[in-house]
Amino acid sequence: MLVHLADVSLNPSVNALPGGGTLQDLTNGLGAWALIAALAGLLIGAAAWALGVHSQNFQQSLVGRRAVLVSGLAALLIGAAPPIVNFFFHTGTNLH
Repeated sequence: MLVHLADVSLNPSVNALPGGGTLQDLTNGLGAWALIAALAGLLIGAAAWALGVHSQNFQQSLVGRRAVLVSGLAALLIGAAPPIVNFFFHTGTNLH
């Protein structure tokens, strides 16, 4: 027979500690910078891809295509990060 000595709970709140709003603003700013970097990578990759295709340079074309795909996936993950974290948090709170 298992005896519960203490039950604990977790209720995350941005306002629970001082500086919570600042951390939220910092996270929003980092997300914006990451999206700007993904956009720059996508534009540079697209330019390299186009130049590689037009100059018949297979290596440059491949590198540009990879940069476009990686930048697109990075933007997808940046946008999906909050719902992914919330999904796993809410799934974890439903475990018994």
